Amino acid sequence: MPLSNSIKGLQNIKSMQTVNKSGIPNKEGSDFLKLYILDKEKGRLQKEEIRAIHRLEVIQKRLNEIQEISNENIDLKQHIEKTKKTDRNNKENWQTMSIDY
Repeated sequence: MPLSNSIKGLQNIKSMQTVNKSGIPNKEGSDFLKLYILDKEKGRLQKEEIRAIHRLEVIQKRLNEIQEISNENIDLKQHIEKTKKTDRNNKENWQTMSIDY
């Protein structure tokens, strides 16, 4: 009988069940995949940060321009008010005289 045990047959063919293999991939490969995905996300976020900083600079520049225009208008209004006050003072100093024709 030892001869019959040495003969290979259908029962000796390995299958996924007999080898106990899983269809799920190993974790070793998924770690590299996770690192790759995290690296891509990091790059994307860095680019987004650069765009946000650039946009913030544009907004700050525009706000400064608006502030300068506002300050100029305030100065102009104050100057006009001062000239109006001096005009009122000058009118009060004038005397009216009647002219006979």
